[in-house]
Amino acid sequence: MQRTLVKDALNSTEPRDAILLQGWVRTRRDSKTFSFVELNDGSCLKGMQIIVRDTLPDYGAVMHRAGTGASVSVTGRLVASQGAGQKWEVVADAFEVVGEADATYPLQKKGHTPEFLRGIAHLRPRSNLFGAVFRVRSRLAYAIHRFFQERGYFYVHTPIITASDCEGAGEMFRVSALDADRPPRTEEGAVDFSKDFFARQSFLTVSGQLEAEAFACALSNVYTFGPTFRAEDSNTSRHAAEFWMIEPESAFLDLAGNMDLAEAFVKHLIADAREHCAADLEFFGKFVDRELGARLDFVMQRPFQRCSYTEAVGILEKSGRKWEHAVRWGDNLQSEHERFLAEEHFKCPVTVYDYPRELKPFYMRVNDDGKTVRAMDVLVPGIGEIIGGSQREERLDVLRAGMAAHGLSERDYWWYLDLRKYGTAPHSGFGMGFERMLMFVTGVGNIRDVIPFARTPGSAEF
Repeated sequence: MQRTLVKDALNSTEPRDAILLQGWVRTRRDSKTFSFVELNDGSCLKGMQIIVRDTLPDYGAVMHRAGTGASVSVTGRLVASQGAGQKWEVVADAFEVVGEADATYPLQKKGHTPEFLRGIAHLRPRSNLFGAVFRVRSRLAYAIHRFFQERGYFYVHTPIITASDCEGAGEMFRVSALDADRPPRTEEGAVDFSKDFFARQSFLTVSGQLEAEAFACALSNVYTFGPTFRAEDSNTSRHAAEFWMIEPESAFLDLAGNMDLAEAFVKHLIADAREHCAADLEFFGKFVDRELGARLDFVMQRPFQRCSYTEAVGILEKSGRKWEHAVRWGDNLQSEHERFLAEEHFKCPVTVYDYPRELKPFYMRVNDDGKTVRAMDVLVPGIGEIIGGSQREERLDVLRAGMAAHGLSERDYWWYLDLRKYGTAPHSGFGMGFERMLMFVTGVGNIRDVIPFARTPGSAEF
């Protein structure tokens, strides 16, 4: 008999004389002549109630082994439930314990904190909270591809190992095959990376943007979606050393069009989650963030506000707030500033654009004032920045000047300069942190809880 997933059984339109369910025991309640077993297979939030009667062979011995966490295989009849809160239940004709779980199984029927569950990341997907988180993660990944594919974008796999630092921050993980104890040395005593695997210093990528630009200058509209890495010693609820980024790049698109694309993208992901993850989002709204549903609908239905960086600084200065980080034109907006703009001033997502030139990487297009660049950040309530992007600098001479100002070697970026020599064109793109979007959609407050196995400073377990 072919296995049926619990979600499909729960959505049945009629009883079934024979059904096979396989999964894990969530709870078990015993009476004199039968047992109630809640079976969950991860396909949905709810489990299926199984009625196991004492007339089955070896009933007592089998039920003794069917503790919380045990994997089981059940064949039986799908019938209308006599209890409240469920449409169907299964009366077992055969009940087999496939794999036992003894009393040390850590996910017994009680509340568990996210901190405790992070310590058992290999088991936490079996909990209600994390099963829901990772189902939503899967669905949103699909929705990302759907959004871009339906708009004529091509999916490009950009390299994970790179020799260029897209952001210019220098906070990158080095990739090396040299002997760590006895690396080759130059005459000056420095490590000789010319003897390394790639014959030069190489790193884990912080972004696939530069390579995506090359493809946008050939295929017009492309996007990347893959892992990126930052060697930042940041122990915050919003930072991780390994995370996933979505980065579209579009030829012949200016900053205004880029902002339109970003807004449509955010709204599409929310709408898709509302439609396809309704039960999981309802769970988050009940147990994680009671304002979640209203906030998602608000963001989905309202146009995003837009203001320049200069206007944003003025709003912050006039707010009367006492800021932990002072507000000055020319300084980065901090999380407290971003959240104030989105949550209290505009009370909706806001796109801040035209940032000071000195704050941004070398590749952003310089405005006519010479002081600002065509950068944008999308700020959302509860999170702060969720998207960062820009119109790219397509003018060769201005790009060279920007690279020189950032101390970058033209020799290292020769191919990037070639894009401006051979058929240059205006183009734009942005990056969205996948995990931050997940935090926004689920209401989960810590990035460690939306990544299957989080990589953070001092932690690479599992």
